[in-house]
Amino acid sequence: MPKVEIKNLYKIFGATPKKMIPLLQQGENKESVLKKSKHHVGVNNASFSVEEGEIFVVMGLSGSGKSTLIRCLNRLIEPTDGQVLIDGQDIAAYDAERLREVRRKKIAMVFQNFALLPHRTVADNVAFGLEIQKVDEQERRAKALEMLEVVGLKGYENAYPSQLSGGMQQRVGLARALATSPDVLLMDEAFSALDPLIRKGMQNELISLQRKLKKTIIFITHDLDEALKLGDRIAIMKDGVIVQIGTPEEILSKPADDYVKEFVQGVNRSKVMTASSIMSDADTVTTVTGGARVAVRQMKEAAISSLFVTNKQGELLGIVTIDDATRLIREGKEDLAEILDRGICTVNPDTLIEEIAPLFLNTRYPVAVTDEDNKLLGIIFKVSVLAGIVGEGNADV
Repeated sequence: MPKVEIKNLYKIFGATPKKMIPLLQQGENKESVLKKSKHHVGVNNASFSVEEGEIFVVMGLSGSGKSTLIRCLNRLIEPTDGQVLIDGQDIAAYDAERLREVRRKKIAMVFQNFALLPHRTVADNVAFGLEIQKVDEQERRAKALEMLEVVGLKGYENAYPSQLSGGMQQRVGLARALATSPDVLLMDEAFSALDPLIRKGMQNELISLQRKLKKTIIFITHDLDEALKLGDRIAIMKDGVIVQIGTPEEILSKPADDYVKEFVQGVNRSKVMTASSIMSDADTVTTVTGGARVAVRQMKEAAISSLFVTNKQGELLGIVTIDDATRLIREGKEDLAEILDRGICTVNPDTLIEEIAPLFLNTRYPVAVTDEDNKLLGIIFKVSVLAGIVGEGNADV
């Protein structure tokens, strides 16, 4: 079961919002509804699911509906129609008391403007949510100090927000959200008010924290680079509609329409695309079934000059060339171990293209892609790296 699931969610602002839904279902859009009925469409039939421990990024330009959407998830804005399921329970149908309980214990939010209480110390700001929950003072103080250490602010517990930089204030906001141990963390343009260098540092900090805490995070941004860096998956919004959902690689390599294609046009793909997206199947010979003659035959049939060698478990042993294998046959030998070159470059499936490209400076062979058990998954040719950078996916080699 997904941790969060949104089903057919609408938010329409105006005098009779529910009457606008049939119009949207019949193909009207945000602009036409506003022109005809003076109603503003914030979210138009949005549906998606978020798995536990996933960072799900909702991205779009100003006015796309992304901030309206995230506020519908904790009902800071009331949806016009649709379902918001947390652990399978529809909180869109909750009464005020049950909703307060969900906000206190299951969902926390980090805002763009930090929203810190200026008259409270850093520790008291972090402990504020616990105070609302009527947690014992000693316990909430201990939790606040723990969270401040987690976000790198140990020693600042007695400072006031005005004494901190913007980046440090946002860390306090993050620590406050984490202090209540929420299942779901909503982050609305949380880093957009920060200077570029501080923003980059906070992005790295969030990635590092996520490795430890494994929270379910829904992150709103208008910045594509930020979305690609943080998101396990990304939803792109336009005019209240989710136009595409996919992994960063899918968004870059298979844009759903011209809008998304234009959006991703200037992205440095080498910092996003990974080995798994550009690797090809490898021609191999195993030490169990093949010797030099088998290897030469396979290379001739495939019109290639080298062949990867694996054992019967599929573990990569090395590579042989057709010249060495032919020489071995002339010498009356078959054992590939005599000519096996073990000095090949290997990467894991998640290695970025920018890290793979330099490897070809020091090797004359394709780069091998292996898993954690050294099993051969595929190979990468130099031309595939170039094709991946310019957005052509796997090239014919």
